[in-house]
Amino acid sequence: MAAAAPKPSATTAQPSRSFTFHGRTFLAFVLKPEMPTGRWLAEADAWLSRSPGFFAAKPVVVDVSRLLLTKGKLATLVADLGSRGIRVMGLLGADPAWVDDDLPPVLAPGRAIDPETTREKAPAAQAPPEPAPSSRVIDTHVRSGQTVFQDGDLTIIGSVSSGAEIVATGSIHIYGALRGRVLAGADGNQAAHIFCRRLAAELVAIDGYYRMAEDLPPSLLEKPAHAWLKDGILTIKALD
Repeated sequence: MAAAAPKPSATTAQPSRSFTFHGRTFLAFVLKPEMPTGRWLAEADAWLSRSPGFFAAKPVVVDVSRLLLTKGKLATLVADLGSRGIRVMGLLGADPAWVDDDLPPVLAPGRAIDPETTREKAPAAQAPPEPAPSSRVIDTHVRSGQTVFQDGDLTIIGSVSSGAEIVATGSIHIYGALRGRVLAGADGNQAAHIFCRRLAAELVAIDGYYRMAEDLPPSLLEKPAHAWLKDGILTIKALD
């Protein structure tokens, strides 16, 4: 009697280690065009003429939720931004049915959580503690062409040269001359502040509210200054 053929052993396919997924969070600038878009683009041209290359190599998301656009006009707007060196990586408020290979993907907006509602649904003892805001200290000058980003508060013990760029989601302290561009509260933090020893900035901004060099009062130039938002207005005053 012939022996039965051995059954093939079961094997498990191992996933390739060279193809893996990793999750990361990136900060992107959000632009909110207004109607009519032609006038808004003209204002953008005036802004970019005073700060050329500002959006170069930076991720940008365009919020079109307040615009009345057809798919064709949306594509034209994205192309117009691209011709100005603004590369759109995603859209907010667009009709997902419009998106194809010619348009950036539609992104899901972040979900806001009401602390009062959260406490009603779960005991406070079970809620994870809020992470402490991070901070960073740079003890050198920031040279022209450099860009520094900090997710939290940033302190620079030195000067910021013309052509340099400082971006932080929190407050920014500069113990030297500020001659470049500085953007605090970059993730919507309207409580952020900016302090500097000598003000001669190309751009001062908090949560999207900004002033260019020509908008700064002459009485503040080359003096210690403090900038913050007050009732939706970017306020800058000299420090005593």
